Amino acid sequence: MKSIAKNEPVFPISVVAERLGISEHTIRMYEREGLIIPYKRKSGHRLFSQEDIERIECINKTVSEKKISIAGIRRLLALIPCWEIKGCGGDKYDCPAYVDYEKPCWLHKENLKGDCATNECRECPVYNSIKSCDELKSLLKQYIEKTTI
Repeated sequence: MKSIAKNEPVFPISVVAERLGISEHTIRMYEREGLIIPYKRKSGHRLFSQEDIERIECINKTVSEKKISIAGIRRLLALIPCWEIKGCGGDKYDCPAYVDYEKPCWLHKENLKGDCATNECRECPVYNSIKSCDELKSLLKQYIEKTTI
């Protein structure tokens, strides 16, 4: 049996919902709110990878156990230093993702320039830098340490 790469989108939404014990509606809401970006077939059917499942599980636990709202999670994701991860050139102060603390960079796609505007957000190194709660925590910790030194 061939092993499946962790980033390979193969699981339909029904399987993800069943595995995590949450509703398909909840998963779609996380997508609408910009917290996840599922792979979509031409038919519009969503497919998720094992990494997507870990991200959804992190979001769901954060909402249900830690009592952080979806807006709060979006604000945490907005703190990710996308300009450093992507090595953006130019003036970062002109970038809507740099000056906005309300939503992550991939929710600014329509206002971004250069590679950020033309690339698929699901493939973005910024979006992919947070596959789990531990990775998000580590990334934010690194950024905080870097800016306070």
